[in-house]
Amino acid sequence: VRVELVCTCKREQLGEKLLCFLHHSQEELRRKQKPSLLETLCTGSYLDVEKTSHWFYQLVRCSWLHLPQSYSWHLVFQPCSRSCQFQLTKGKKSLMVEMLFGVRQGDSDIFVVSQPTEAQKGGSSIFVSRQPAEADFIPSTAWPETYAVAEAKFFQHIARQVPCESLHLKCLQLFTCILRGTGFSSSTWKTVVMHVLTTVPLSQWRRREFARRLWDIMAYLHRCLQLKRLEHFVLGNKRLPAEISLPPAVRMVE
Repeated sequence: VRVELVCTCKREQLGEKLLCFLHHSQEELRRKQKPSLLETLCTGSYLDVEKTSHWFYQLVRCSWLHLPQSYSWHLVFQPCSRSCQFQLTKGKKSLMVEMLFGVRQGDSDIFVVSQPTEAQKGGSSIFVSRQPAEADFIPSTAWPETYAVAEAKFFQHIARQVPCESLHLKCLQLFTCILRGTGFSSSTWKTVVMHVLTTVPLSQWRRREFARRLWDIMAYLHRCLQLKRLEHFVLGNKRLPAEISLPPAVRMVE
């Protein structure tokens, strides 16, 4: 994620007391103004995940003391370089919170995020080492791409179209639970189910056809195993609903 400074001289002319990082001397900037976010959040000209996480962690730590919840809840931060993780406890109640960071690509539903996806953690991404620790070996300026928002909008679209007693999510939950540990990740099953949802008419996803839809999902996976290929659901998929916003290159790629 490349970050560039822009000229703010015009704002200064409009009465805002803001020095321009491009056209004022470094000495004047250091004397009159705090360091720029470019220095705080970036390494060179690129947005740094670890610096962003540390910056946000400092903001949360300082802001927490000003919240009324701080009198009844205990906040403990967990060490993590690519996200902001903390635990909230109140008596016997305990809550784990993790804040991830993302950058949207233009006005599309494609994002780059601070944490690698499940598939990328499994070693299928150039960002991830084969060694057990997943995030420590990713360069701090690398932001893995995610299609989670586009997939979520697809499921929202399906929810508006299927019968009220539809079972497509039950199918996904069933395969994910029963076949856990067999080498097929939950992201694999999600991809398979989404493909089947675009090939089997949505009117045929009623509860009475549960067994047939399970067979359809297994048959689709069987064909993928024979071809040794499971196609990405978002990249190059011309069956996606028009409401899912994608860059032209993503929609047309093979």
